Amino acid sequence: MPSARPPGIANRLVCPACGNDETFIELAHDVLLTSYYHQNSDGSFTHESDATQINGEILLFCGSCQEDLSHYHQRFREMIF
Repeated sequence: MPSARPPGIANRLVCPACGNDETFIELAHDVLLTSYYHQNSDGSFTHESDATQINGEILLFCGSCQEDLSHYHQRFREMIF
């Protein structure tokens, strides 16, 4: 369900197909994920951190109707805080 657009927010991303303005999916192709672990004295492992390298295309989709919104991806990335 689309939310009411707050007054003064002109650059809010809205899916043109269904009106969704809350949930979005970012899909990256050809991703290298490296995970770092520390082995504890009892032999178990603790996750330390991850490093991600995206080598392929990055797509953006509406989280409600799955419409391809990739042409909005640059604006989407600029608004992540």
